[in-house]
Amino acid sequence: QVQLVESGGGLVQAGESLSLSCAASGSIVTINSMGWYRQAPGKQRELLAAIDRTGSAKYADSVKGRFTISRDNAKNSVSLQMSSLKPEDTANYYCNTGTVAWYEGGLYRRLLEIWGQGTLVTVSS
Repeated sequence: QVQLVESGGGLVQAGESLSLSCAASGSIVTINSMGWYRQAPGKQRELLAAIDRTGSAKYADSVKGRFTISRDNAKNSVSLQMSSLKPEDTANYYCNTGTVAWYEGGLYRRLLEIWGQGTLVTVSS
């Protein structure tokens, strides 16, 4: 089974920067889109940024100009560079993929979507 392992969350002060990383484990054949979501307490999960295999990225208005998403197809990983962080950016951040294909036990497998376990980002004022 493919898993997404996230890292990089933590506590920072407002105005500082933080980088999140997410790597897919397993015998990956291909991953379509990759992205980052966040969910603050009492709020719905929101899409922050997504990037396709060509590197074309889209951003939510709330993070445009402050966050940068990138991916390394060879490493099956995606990163989110966050700058000018605000207290309202405090949330659990989740890595997400679109369709993932991989080999497991000699069999070709595919899932439409995979989520990471989440990493907490706390921005103090």
